Amino acid sequence: MLTPIAYGLAILLDLMILFIGCRFLLAPRPAAAGYGVPAKADGDPAYLTVKGLRDGAYGLVGLALLAFAGARAEAWFMLMVAVVPLGDTIVVLRNGGTKAVAFGIHFATAVLVLACAALLFVL
Repeated sequence: MLTPIAYGLAILLDLMILFIGCRFLLAPRPAAAGYGVPAKADGDPAYLTVKGLRDGAYGLVGLALLAFAGARAEAWFMLMVAVVPLGDTIVVLRNGGTKAVAFGIHFATAVLVLACAALLFVL
C-alpha cells in the first residue's frame, strides 16, 4: 500500500515542478507573481527564464531518476532538492512577499518533498 502512495506522490511532485518551470518559460510575469515576488516591469527577464529552466530540469531529473534508477535514487534527489523550496521561502520573505506565500507555498512544499523522500526511503 505504501509503494503506490510514495511513487504517486513523487511523480506528482516532479510533474508539478516541471509545470512550474514551463509556466516561468511561457508566462514569466504571472508565474513570478504566483511565486510570491512579482517581477518588476523594467526588470531583467533572463532571471525568470533561469528559474523556469531550473525548475523544469529538476522535474525532468526527478522523473528520470524514478523511472530509471528507482525509489532510493529519487529519495536522495528529493532530500537534496528540498533545499530549493526552503531557499525560496527565504527569498520571498526577504523581498517583500507575504508570510502566507512563503510558508503556505514554499515551506509547505519543502515539508512535502521531505515527507516524500522519507516514504521513498522506507520502500
